[in-house]
Amino acid sequence: MTGPADCQILGRWRIVESDTWNNDYLDLVDPATILFQADGHGEFAFGCIQAGMDIEYSRTIVFFRWAGCDEGDEISGSGSAELKDDGTLEIELSFDNGDDVVLTARRE
Repeated sequence: MTGPADCQILGRWRIVESDTWNNDYLDLVDPATILFQADGHGEFAFGCIQAGMDIEYSRTIVFFRWAGCDEGDEISGSGSAELKDDGTLEIELSFDNGDDVVLTARRE
């Protein structure tokens, strides 16, 4: 992996679509967002889910482990985010209980 200086994914992204949930759920509490920071950490929030991430970087893709809560229940998993040719970000989240979700985000 290269350092975060080369990473085109750093910054805050607005989650705009999910293959599992509708937009009303995504923005249930606050606007759905995901943040990738240069210090190797990040966070995301959508629906009732809030989580922090530990990130490994490359230029157009990041991999991460995450942990957080969903309505007070502890949850965790892994994921990746890849910059697509159209400028959107495709985020794949895997929950440790076996569920998977694909999210689409646009730079804020």
